Amino acid sequence: MKTMLSLLATAMAVTLALPAQAQFAKPEDAIKYRKASYTVMAAHFGRLGAMANGRTPYDAKVAADNAEIVATLSKLPWAAFGEGTDKGDTRAKPEIWKESAKFKEASDKMQAEISKLNVAAKAGNLDALKAAFGPAAASCKACHDSFRKD
Repeated sequence: MKTMLSLLATAMAVTLALPAQAQFAKPEDAIKYRKASYTVMAAHFGRLGAMANGRTPYDAKVAADNAEIVATLSKLPWAAFGEGTDKGDTRAKPEIWKESAKFKEASDKMQAEISKLNVAAKAGNLDALKAAFGPAAASCKACHDSFRKD
C-alpha cells in the first residue's frame, strides 16, 4: 500500500512539474499561444477601459464578466516564454530572458493589479472600477515599455 501511494505521489509530482514546457511541441507554438492570450486579454481589458473612461455606458454585469476573464487570462502567457521563444514572430524583447527577475516582478505586479480590478468590478460600482483600472493599465504599460518591441 505504501509503495502504491509513493508511486502515485511521484507520478503526480512529475505530472504537475511538466505542463509549462510540455504543452508546446515547438517554440512557435508557445509564441502563438502567448500572442493569442494577450490578444483576447486586451479585447476584454479594452471593454473595461471603455466603461472606466466613459466611452461606453457602464454595465456592472458586463464589467464583472470581463474583469473575471481578464483575471483568468492574466495567468496564461507566462508559461509560453520558455527556451527558444525569443526568436521568430514575436515582439518580445531580449530583456525578458536577460532580466528574467525583473520580468517576473512586472508580470506579478500586473497580475496583482488585475486581481484588484476584478474585485473592484465585482463591487458593481463605476467609481471602484475607475480607481482600479488606472493602476492595472499602468502595470500593463510598464511591462510593454520594458519588454515589448513596438
